[in-house]
Amino acid sequence: MTHSLLAQAADSVSYWPLGILAISVVFIVFSIIKLKLHPFLALIFAAVLTGLLTGDLPGMTTENVGLFKNRVALNDTPDDTTNDMLLALNWSFLGFGNTAGGIGFVVALAAIIGTCMLGSGAADRVVRALMNLFGEKRAGLVLLLSGFLLSIPVFFDTVFFLLIPLARALSLRTGKGYTLYVIAMAGAGAITHSMVPPTPGPLMIANGLKLDLGLAMMAGLSASILPAILVLFLARKFDSKFNIPMRDTPGASTSELKSIVDKKDSELPNLFLSSLPVALPVVLISLVSILKLANKDISATGWFQYLEFFGNPNVAMLVAAVISIYTLAAQMIGEKRIGEGGVMSTLAKALENPLQTAGIIILITGAGGAFGGMIRLAGVGETIEALAKSYNISLILLAWGATAVVRIAQGSATVSMITGVGLMSAVIGDGSDLAYHPLYIFLAIGFGSITLSWMNDSGFWVVQRLSGFTEKETLKTWSVLLTAIAVLGLVQTLIFSKILPLKQEAKPAEKAALVVQQN
Repeated sequence: MTHSLLAQAADSVSYWPLGILAISVVFIVFSIIKLKLHPFLALIFAAVLTGLLTGDLPGMTTENVGLFKNRVALNDTPDDTTNDMLLALNWSFLGFGNTAGGIGFVVALAAIIGTCMLGSGAADRVVRALMNLFGEKRAGLVLLLSGFLLSIPVFFDTVFFLLIPLARALSLRTGKGYTLYVIAMAGAGAITHSMVPPTPGPLMIANGLKLDLGLAMMAGLSASILPAILVLFLARKFDSKFNIPMRDTPGASTSELKSIVDKKDSELPNLFLSSLPVALPVVLISLVSILKLANKDISATGWFQYLEFFGNPNVAMLVAAVISIYTLAAQMIGEKRIGEGGVMSTLAKALENPLQTAGIIILITGAGGAFGGMIRLAGVGETIEALAKSYNISLILLAWGATAVVRIAQGSATVSMITGVGLMSAVIGDGSDLAYHPLYIFLAIGFGSITLSWMNDSGFWVVQRLSGFTEKETLKTWSVLLTAIAVLGLVQTLIFSKILPLKQEAKPAEKAALVVQQN
């Protein structure tokens, strides 16, 4: 009897939105892999294609535009349906603008912080402090912690460029452990790159699911601990099993390695100033969220208003960026690295490349927001929600699986996160109907994006070429490692969603909007 009822419920569902989703995802993968189209263009075109396939899009009235970010029914389509293509374009551009405007400033500041930490030697100073604390015998743990911490504000590729010379230098000094050092720092960096804002991917997921950024930070950091332990365990296993030797690679000569080993701590910025750009945003943003959870009435207190101001993600990251710029400028002056145009001109030149990189990431992420918005307008969320309820499919498993499939198919973790959050934000809305907090969907998408880095992933080639591993060695270590992290992340997310659901209720204003739309 139960089976027949489920079958009837499933039969009443329109499957065309799933067809639209499948066509658009295949289009994205084909465009990036076969046509070599830039992800920004692939996602924008996919958004417009989704709108055209949907047809009968709602008109862009003031009310509809205001409701676009929420999963509520928009007004019916106007009688004039001759402008379907124009509506598809306009809704796509609105989704692009909403997403890019929401995270663009933070992404740009993260790029500035990363560049300044590298250029000033602050990142190197943090690594050395960890080395002094844990000792050279625990160099694998040190590199793991370094990759883990530095990949929060700094892009993964940049962290790998920074730490691989140190891994090679340590291996020269100790005469062993090269595989352990490479895998430990790369694996830990990959975790926080996909799990902890303000790195662009998880920042975009939190923004798309409308999560408090402080809570997303704390959840991402907490969920990353067990996978980081797994990384260290597997790194040691790989080191003892494969014992891959250190080979010559571009950009890491013996003289450069020696300069890293021999450089004095006094030539680098002090530890407190060096660690502030990493620690300050995490502490300020998270502290505001923690205090709000502990005391709901705390917002009315005078002192908390100041903390809330500096704990705003944009402000916290801006303060951290100013500190990192000051540190770089002071280091440049001390080392007499100032060009003819003076300090400001030299700093401006140093920040050109990272800001260009940030601009590309903002464009890709904004295009992902356009695609996600069009998925919602296509009715994909309602279809998947109905099927999930009919067949008792776990939305956490769905979020992880959808993200993992796109990741494996086209290689980019960022594109897979964009697709995953676009789908799941359409499915869960404000998350009030979930049996657990939407943070678990956030974690599932993040872990899904880590799955199986192989030859279509730029990160695979960064690790392979800079480490000196062969392609086969990289597949047996790096690819296996990331898949293990993703599976462990999924398992712990499923378990904790049951034993610690942190159930969230819809906000009164959102409940009222839903009632109005349903009526």
